Amino acid sequence: MSKIRLLAVTALAMALGTPAANANDPFTIQLKWVTQAQFAGYYVALEQGFYDEVGLDVTIQPGGPDIAPPQVIAAGGADVIIEWMPAALAARERGVPLVNVAQFFNRSGMMLTCRADSGITAPEDFAGHTLGVWFAGNEYPFLSWMSRLGFSTSGPDADVEVLRQGFNVDPLLQNQAACISTMIYNEYWQVVDAGIPEDELVTFFYEDQGVATLEDGLYALESSLEDPEYVDKLARFIAASARGWQYAIEHVDEAAQAIVDADMAGAATFEVQQRQMENIATLITADAEHLGYLDPEAFQRTVDVLLSGDSDPVISEDPGEAAWTHDVWDQAMGQ
Repeated sequence: MSKIRLLAVTALAMALGTPAANANDPFTIQLKWVTQAQFAGYYVALEQGFYDEVGLDVTIQPGGPDIAPPQVIAAGGADVIIEWMPAALAARERGVPLVNVAQFFNRSGMMLTCRADSGITAPEDFAGHTLGVWFAGNEYPFLSWMSRLGFSTSGPDADVEVLRQGFNVDPLLQNQAACISTMIYNEYWQVVDAGIPEDELVTFFYEDQGVATLEDGLYALESSLEDPEYVDKLARFIAASARGWQYAIEHVDEAAQAIVDADMAGAATFEVQQRQMENIATLITADAEHLGYLDPEAFQRTVDVLLSGDSDPVISEDPGEAAWTHDVWDQAMGQ
């Protein structure tokens, strides 16, 4: 971000309201996963005092395999959540009226990673193989992809066998699956670190297959957006978070250390978080003027992917513009 732009965002954030000392407004964000560089922008904003500068007392709640962010916000456990758009739109259709209010991740980091010795060289080769798939909302893009390929994923005559993959890479290491779900910034490198060289792996990015869906968006409840005080706090949160993400991208080592310092479980290591942050940066727009901006065309591409399943689409109808808004982002960025 240019210095002029950074100063402008800072000035706007302060203009949105900085209460007196010790009177910051409480604000809670629920993460989709555990403390790692995937969420560096928020941890950096907290550590650098960007949230304090806009009068917010921010609590960052880590996620995990047993935590569903839509359920958390529906129960009043968070003011905003991080969720992948497929899961968010599916939750919306089930009655949790989530609205995308900002989208810092512009590209998908999701892919299938396969052992080269499986003989798989193209998606058409998936037939007859076992594929590891994450669930808890992460299965939606995969199911849409298989539907596009014409492969059935259930029943005794399924074209591919779906292994309900845990959030680890064991199925590939132990030859339980020909391919597994991985993220470019996380599990892919776990496979490499476990001893399988990159030249013995074949990867298929969802982006390259035309089935990429938006990940790691910020979502609020539709009803909350009717409250001006809440919108004011949310706008301040987005403005400070944009500064946090820009700082993290420009100061990878500091961002990695911020994650290590924040990880109460003690699982994060500097080297891993540094590499993760470098890969995360490739998924976020380099255009500082549009950090956090949801591209309506990208939204529609995601919806089209989710509707593409002939027999079992992820969502049954296009939610339209009710599922997203630029209003809060515009307020945050002073536009």
